[in-house]
Amino acid sequence: MLARDEDVLGAALQWRKEGRGVAIATVLETWGSAPRPVGSHLAIDGAGNFLGSVSGGCVEGAVVSEAAEVIETGTPRILEFGVADETAWRVGLSCGGAIRVYVERVD
Repeated sequence: MLARDEDVLGAALQWRKEGRGVAIATVLETWGSAPRPVGSHLAIDGAGNFLGSVSGGCVEGAVVSEAAEVIETGTPRILEFGVADETAWRVGLSCGGAIRVYVERVD
């Protein structure tokens, strides 16, 4: 789902005020062709609802899955996706680019 970054961050704030566990994913770096630019955000709540975009397709599914663990543990992580890494068969960018995404819990 595409949305403006202010919508994404506002939704994350509202979700926290409602008592939900929330994580924010941010595109840190892109290489080659990537669907979303550096600084793009995806807000995810503990139930798996999300708003915004850091890529598309299965990459976002993987980010939402990782965000659930980040919400639970509070430990941030950096995720990398691209066609050259070992996870390319499961999750990758069909456009041939690569991205790095930072996922952190909102406290």
